[in-house]
Amino acid sequence: MSTVRILLVDDFAPFLSYVRNVLAEYPEFDVIGEAADGLEALEKAKALQPSLILLDIGLPKLDGIQVATQLRTIAPLCRVLFLTAHSSRDMVPLALSIGALGYVSKWSAVRDLVPAVKAVCSGNQFVSRRFASCDLPDPIKLQTRL
Repeated sequence: MSTVRILLVDDFAPFLSYVRNVLAEYPEFDVIGEAADGLEALEKAKALQPSLILLDIGLPKLDGIQVATQLRTIAPLCRVLFLTAHSSRDMVPLALSIGALGYVSKWSAVRDLVPAVKAVCSGNQFVSRRFASCDLPDPIKLQTRL
């Protein structure tokens, strides 16, 4: 796997720091930027053209769903992995239907973060186990981590 250029987007600084520290342990992951709100995420995505964005849903100024929708035009090659505390079971199919390849609960990050990043970077979908019973399209269900 070549180096994965990652943009981290979360408004909770301690969690952002945790994610940055976990990813720093893997030489194939390069955190190239961070953003604390949706508008800043779009600006940095346009400027940096990351290969992956780890994106929270509950963001100030512009939520993660709106950000992911706009990413298609400003950073079309960027893959999206939602990493969020948003636990509504209706949100998972919505997030994946707009082009995200993964949905990881912050509560499952210790177990799921690195496997999810690796799966999404390989073009595979990944959904945290707690969402495995959501009404997901079949290709997503088959690749859910159980």
